[in-house]
This record gives sequence, structure tokens and C-alpha cells, in this order.
Amino acid sequence: MRRRVWRLLLLCLMGLTAMAHESRPAYLELNETAAGRYDVLWRTPVLSGMRLPIVLRFAEGVRTVVEPVESELNDSLIERRVIDAGTTGLVGQRIEFIGLQASITDVLVRVSRLDGSLTTTLVHPAQPWLEIAATPGMFSVAGAFLIHGIQHILGGFDHLLFVFGLLLLVSNGWMLVKTITAFTLAHSITLALAALGAVRLPGPPIEAMIALSILLLAVEIARKNRGQSSFTIQWPWVVAFYFGLLHGFGFAGALAEIGLPQRDLPLALFSFNVGVEIGQLLFVAVVLSLRALLLRFRLPRPALLYARPVASYALGTLAAFWFFERLSSFWT
Repeated sequence: MRRRVWRLLLLCLMGLTAMAHESRPAYLELNETAAGRYDVLWRTPVLSGMRLPIVLRFAEGVRTVVEPVESELNDSLIERRVIDAGTTGLVGQRIEFIGLQASITDVLVRVSRLDGSLTTTLVHPAQPWLEIAATPGMFSVAGAFLIHGIQHILGGFDHLLFVFGLLLLVSNGWMLVKTITAFTLAHSITLALAALGAVRLPGPPIEAMIALSILLLAVEIARKNRGQSSFTIQWPWVVAFYFGLLHGFGFAGALAEIGLPQRDLPLALFSFNVGVEIGQLLFVAVVLSLRALLLRFRLPRPALLYARPVASYALGTLAAFWFFERLSSFWT
């Protein structure tokens, strides 16, 4: 029985690790430096030493002024060039990503214009092209960053696993509400402070500490399974608040990669944060619904006895792997 459990944990670990790497988005940045002229940065992920076969194609009439120059990183290839799209620029023109439809990744496109406006768009494999629109209005900005927030939290396995750990640790309904609320309030505070530039912390140590927070939470779940008690078990909302401050810096790092439009900075920040909360609430609702559904079935007693310990050890194993993996990135 134990061997089967550990085999299952290992398969889950390998699957989540592979998913995290395969789903890394490609990135296209277009900075307008003069009327119709753009600096282009095109980054494609590298998986197992192979570049994802996605080809960037501009519309006819767009000419290359400075030929592409490539540089190689550990996890991606970067291509830089300068293009000229004429006096009207890229507005109304289509950019295609050939081969994207055959992948499971997305492309994050960031366009900054001479007037100071900034737009970000996520291109999916189902529609592997993008038409550059004129400067978006307030509703367009709010909608875009709301979607970015939802997509980020639902694709952020470490943040979701921490919330999942809170659901395993807290069984009382009112205490669970306080704990999730404390976590939400805390990461909203640090997200706003970091996004506005009031506090700056380096990304790699934050990511490692987020993994460590999940590992420590898994230890507390295992302690509760043994009938023991601790400060975290008695006051989970306090611990969730302090760890939430840490996770907020992680959200801010993702938001920094997207970029905030200076003209609509408060609106974009608010919309992104609302999107994160919507995604988090969706995840909590799904987990609680599944738990309620399972309780309706009369499961064998061994399954009930092993369910929570297996979940806590799986959580701790994956968090430990992430922690040491992120530590090793300090020297690479």
C-alpha cells in the first residue's frame, strides 16, 4: 500500500513539474521608438533543450530595419530586431504565431506606444494571431487585467496548493472564512505596495520562500493528523495573513512581467487583484464541492483514513522539490 502511494506521489510530482515547464508562455514585446518604428523582443521557451516551434510573422509591408540577433538563456531563446511598419504603425495589422496552434502554451504580447499607452494581450493556441488595436479605453483595460488576474492564479500551482493546504488544515467553517479572508487581505496589500514601487524585493528568494511556506503548511497538516496542536493549528488565520504577505510579492512579480499602463495604473492594479480573488474563490468552490460530493459516497474506511495524510505528504513532497529547485536557480 505504501509503495503504491509513493509511486502515485512521484507520478504527480513529475506531472506537475512537466506541466509547469511546458505551459510557460512565449513573450513578444513591441516598443514604439519613433512613428511606425518598433524595437522587437521575441522570447520563446526551451523545453528539454529544444526551442518551441513557434514562428513570429508580421503583416506584409512591415520591413526589418535591424536584422534579428539571438541570445540563449537557460530556459528560453531571445530574439531582438527593429522593424518599420510605416506611418500608420502596427494599428489594425495582424501578427501571426505560426505553430502556436499545435502547442499548449500561450503568447503574452506587450505593446507600448509613443503616446505612453501600454497594452497587454494573451494569445491562445485556439486563435494563434493578434490584431493590434488602437489605444484601449478604460473598460478594455479593466477587462484585460481582470482576465490576466484569473489566468495567473489558476495557472499558479504554488499559490493554489497553499490555499489547498489551508482547506486541509481548517475544518471549521467560520474559521475557514477568516483564514481565507486574512490570506486574501494580506496578499492584496503587498501586491499593491510592490506594484506601485513602494516596496521592492528580489524575485528568486520570494519564489523559494513561497515554496517553503507550502512545505511548512504541509508539516502542520501532518501534525494535526497525528492529533497534535500548534500555534498554526489554533490560529490559522494569523499564519495565513503573514504568509499571504509573502505570496503577494509573488503576484507582484507576475504583474511586473505584464506591465502596468501608467495612464490607468490604479484601474489595472485593481482589476488584476479582483481577477486573482475571483480565480481563488473559484478554486475554493471547486475543492469544497468535490469534498462535499465525496462525503455523499460511502467510501471504505481505509480510504478515509489515508486521504488526508496522503494529501499532506504529497503537498509537502512537491513543495520541498520546488524549494530546492528554486534555491538552485540562485546559482544558475
